[in-house]
Amino acid sequence: MEQETDDSPRGSGDSGEEPRNGATKLRVIVIGGSVAGLACAHALLKTGVCRVMVIEKARALSGNNTGAGLGIDAAACEAMEDWGLRDELHLNSKPLDYEENRAVDPERKVSVKLARDENFRHWAVHWGQLHRILRESLPPGIVHFNHEAISFEDSEDGKTMLVKVVEGGSNNNLHAVKEVWGDLIVAADGSVSRTRQFYVPGDKRRYSGYCAWRGVYDYSDNPEIRESIQKVYGDIGHCLYFDIARGSHAVLYELPGQRLNWLWYVNQPEPHLEGDSVTIPQPGKEEVAKLHKEADRTWGPELAELIRVTPDPFINAIYDKNPLKQLVFSRVVLVGDAAHPTTPHGLRSTNMAIMDAHVLGKAVGKWGSRNLDSALTEYQMKRLSATSQQALFSRHLGRLKQGMLFEPQGSFPWSTCDEGMVEGLLQRNMSYYQWRCYVD
Repeated sequence: MEQETDDSPRGSGDSGEEPRNGATKLRVIVIGGSVAGLACAHALLKTGVCRVMVIEKARALSGNNTGAGLGIDAAACEAMEDWGLRDELHLNSKPLDYEENRAVDPERKVSVKLARDENFRHWAVHWGQLHRILRESLPPGIVHFNHEAISFEDSEDGKTMLVKVVEGGSNNNLHAVKEVWGDLIVAADGSVSRTRQFYVPGDKRRYSGYCAWRGVYDYSDNPEIRESIQKVYGDIGHCLYFDIARGSHAVLYELPGQRLNWLWYVNQPEPHLEGDSVTIPQPGKEEVAKLHKEADRTWGPELAELIRVTPDPFINAIYDKNPLKQLVFSRVVLVGDAAHPTTPHGLRSTNMAIMDAHVLGKAVGKWGSRNLDSALTEYQMKRLSATSQQALFSRHLGRLKQGMLFEPQGSFPWSTCDEGMVEGLLQRNMSYYQWRCYVD
């Protein structure tokens, strides 16, 4: 077995200088190299008191075609600015100034505006672009792809942890195992986090009752599609649209690079998935044909045509988990989807991950390397209530727009509702949500 011969992770690039107060820098091992893990690397390196190593089991998580679209909120933009990345983010995103919810009559193929937020202040970006921005702006030697953390254990004094890492996947021979010591382990290993499973055994994900068809359409060779969309979605390019039909809703917004991003949520039994995946990347031809047929029945001709011409649509099964009672376990801290897997309706997953990283970095910078326990206590205190509320509001919003709160499902007459009722469709109501009584 190959072992690390020093006490610091190899490749944990930083300036090499020690903190001015003479304290030794914290050795931080981040498990997971997606957006949450890379954001944590930025936030912790900025403190000046951390050496950081990011471990990601995938061979790569790069490329502009990886993933789909997402919306970055104002608070997350401020965090990116703190890390010196706001200009790069804005160069690779489009403003989402407004949020608009509409009711769609599938028989007459007309829509009625229900509620609109004129101060939405989000930015639309492709997941692959955001990941590239975070990855390429880190110092060399921070991120180690094709490495997997297979186990970790506390030291006798409980102040450090031994992490065993295998290169090339956990099925490799034992000679590929490395042992790395860390003062802090940041678990950013996603919604099926093995780290979370270790500390919260039996913690199961909750199927929402619906899946999302998703697609990104490049209209650069077919601008007529975009022109058609703009006729009925007049603020496309500046607005996040939600169309609500009977027991279903769709999402539409524009991404940089002449791309339209759409989602369509469909109530259905939980699908059979392979392993821990939540994605069916290549649905069969019959399923896609059924999608196109149902789109013609449900949506206006412009959105239905966009769905029809989009190549390679894929399916996400929508899951979340009930909030935890703690995010810190000794010297292990959960962040991002490892801490609070959420449904996507509040645009929270990426934004919560970025804010987790920002708050963690600020706490560690404030307390310094000698007071890590105080920093982790502050992180948990600031993030636990906020993320619990946001995740449960997102769950509620999905149920509301999918018609699951009414009998029969989808029967609520949104087009005839008063302003007070339709106001509840907007994401800005998240901070007023009475979340503590809504855990199932």
